[in-house]
Amino acid sequence: MEYISFPGLGIEPFHIDKVAFNLFGRDIAWYGVLITCGMILAVVCALYFAKFEKISADDIYDLALTVIICGVLGARAYYVAFTWNELNYIVTGGTFWENLWGTFRNCIAMWDGGLAIYGGIIFGLISAFVYSKIKKIKFLKICDILVPCVLIGQVIGRWGNFINIEAYGGETTLPWRMGIHFMVGDTVLSEQFVHPTFLYESLWNLVGLIIILCIFKKKKFNGQNFCYYLMWYGFGRMLIEGLRTDSLYLWNTSIRVSQLIGFCSVIIGIVLFIVLLKGAKAKANDVVEYAPMFEESKEDPEEESENDPEPKESEE
Repeated sequence: MEYISFPGLGIEPFHIDKVAFNLFGRDIAWYGVLITCGMILAVVCALYFAKFEKISADDIYDLALTVIICGVLGARAYYVAFTWNELNYIVTGGTFWENLWGTFRNCIAMWDGGLAIYGGIIFGLISAFVYSKIKKIKFLKICDILVPCVLIGQVIGRWGNFINIEAYGGETTLPWRMGIHFMVGDTVLSEQFVHPTFLYESLWNLVGLIIILCIFKKKKFNGQNFCYYLMWYGFGRMLIEGLRTDSLYLWNTSIRVSQLIGFCSVIIGIVLFIVLLKGAKAKANDVVEYAPMFEESKEDPEEESENDPEPKESEE
């Protein structure tokens, strides 16, 4: 049985059951419970910020349903794509239909674990873009609303990794190191002390969430908070991923996929911020320049009455 400890903080080994409860004969994992709680809080957050963007609650409910479904499917698809060569998803040995069904089940079996946040974000954004075009809502407005919602889910979701004892880093002797112990009774079979990278990322996202919440209403242009998220999360993930031991790699290379995408996120965030900022300034300058011209084009009615020649009396 696996135990966790934080010896540098005085926390002795303890065990957490990965199963929260049983429902209709099926075990419900804590990971799923935490993800669900994160989704609920994210929807509440979206409803709150939608008021400032003048987007209706009905549109937010529809958006949430679309993004959540596509995000979960995308997170699973991303994980399967980059673990295809490592894990055996293909079933053989049965009939054609048995093999087909078994392979399909392995690919969608997210209840057995295997979700990647980047896949969820990418597919979620794609679905949000399509939704914005259908509903004729500015896509960048939707992105700004989704940013704090995604961060809430990430802050909470990483604690599911803690309960599952996964997404941790290499060995370390730092005071906040996390101990992973394999024990039978009081006998320790093996143990290691590692970086609690789940905690690093959860705290990093929490700080990012606080920053976004503080500046949300002060944004100067649509997409500003989205740019901040790309830069903040991308930079943090790029650094933290380098400590992990369970990274997904770019197929047969030594390139960590999450580090590569994190780096690209930072670059995209910086470029997009500069472009949108220049666009907002140009728009503001146009208003300043054309406003006086517009005012000058308006003639004062009183001046018109004074300048107009007096009507001539009709000659009899």
